[in-house]
Amino acid sequence: MRGFVLGVLVTVAAALTGAYFFVTSGALPAGQDVKPGKLERWVAKTALRASIGRQTTGLTDPLPPTDDSVAAGIPLYIAHCQICHGGPDGAASVIAKGLTPDPPQLAKHGVEDDPEATTHWKITHGIRFTGMPAWGNGTAEGAAESWELVHFIRHLPRLTPQEIAAMEPLNPVSPAELQERREEQEFLQGGAAGAATSSPHPH
Repeated sequence: MRGFVLGVLVTVAAALTGAYFFVTSGALPAGQDVKPGKLERWVAKTALRASIGRQTTGLTDPLPPTDDSVAAGIPLYIAHCQICHGGPDGAASVIAKGLTPDPPQLAKHGVEDDPEATTHWKITHGIRFTGMPAWGNGTAEGAAESWELVHFIRHLPRLTPQEIAAMEPLNPVSPAELQERREEQEFLQGGAAGAATSSPHPH
């Protein structure tokens, strides 16, 4: 019996030592451009499911899902989520393509089937070792905004053309687009000024 226990202890010690040297030697990939292995994915997903399950027990949505609550989530989504999770077209951005694991493009890979509390938890707390940040700030206002985001995200795959059009003015403008708009505005103003200058004066 003593030999068996000693053998188990030696095996555990050897495994821990091997794991220590594997990690500290730099052999464990840490870059975003390397897909995680099966063991890493299993540990991460299992821990995430268990943590969410424990921390969302009894969590319910205090806001009724209305057109107003969905609309309130639009600017929040564009400001905080769209760069990684995509717009109505479901196309991944350059940033999204560089993240591991791949962030779901919510217009195509929606979370409308997930419990509302699960989506709220992910928005509030983020997900460790991914590109998902924690947006919660510990205030009642912040919690309400997270629920508004939940409502919009669940509605995102079913946006109407009118809702998509309403989102367009809220989208961020790149420096190149901003410069183009300025030049166009200056051209139009210059044209108007030139027309006023060249108009004949009454005698």
